[in-house]
Amino acid sequence: MLNKFGPSGSGEAQVQYLDGDFRVISPGTWVRCAVTGVQIPLDELKYWSVDLKEAYATPDAVLQRHHPEALKARG
Repeated sequence: MLNKFGPSGSGEAQVQYLDGDFRVISPGTWVRCAVTGVQIPLDELKYWSVDLKEAYATPDAVLQRHHPEALKARG
C-alpha cells in the first residue's frame, strides 16, 4: 500500500478513508467527489466519509449527502 505522499500516477487514485487520514491504495492524483462528481486533487482532499467510503469536494457537498434538509433551510 502507498501513503498519500508516495509515488503518484496520473488519473484517479483508489483511496481507503480512515479517521482523520486516508491511505492511497492505487496511485493517482485525484479522487472524485461523491456528490458533485468533480475531481479533487489528493493534496486538497479534506472531506470524506469513513462509513460511506467516499470523498467530498466542499463542506456543502458533505451537508448535501448527510443533511440535505440543512441546505434547504439555508436557501
